[in-house]
Amino acid sequence: MMKSLKIAALSLLMAAPALAREPINKEAYINQTLLQGFIADQIADNCPTMKPRKLRALNELVKLRDYALTKGYSRAEVKAFVESKTEKARGKAEAAAWLKKQGAVPGKASAYCAVGEAEIAKNSLIGQLLRSTR
Repeated sequence: MMKSLKIAALSLLMAAPALAREPINKEAYINQTLLQGFIADQIADNCPTMKPRKLRALNELVKLRDYALTKGYSRAEVKAFVESKTEKARGKAEAAAWLKKQGAVPGKASAYCAVGEAEIAKNSLIGQLLRSTR
């Protein structure tokens, strides 16, 4: 009986980290990946020689969804997070701040294009989500 209780207690302790997972909007990998997508979108929207790679972006979203599910987030949590207007606004604001640090500000298409070309050259996820038409 005592051995069974010890095994049960150990099982609960091992399950505790899964139960105490952080909110999805705080999960670093998910947020970093989405941020890179928001950055690529803003580059494509502001640079006439950059086009989004829509199939690549869709593939990345599927991979990110699968990652979230393996981390224990439910499909409902993932959907609510992705569709949240508040989270989209936060992501766009973070992307704009990142782009500003890189020298890209609204009204300077050439600056957005330069950042996009640099990211393509680095083969970063941002660059992989873009296609240059130059």
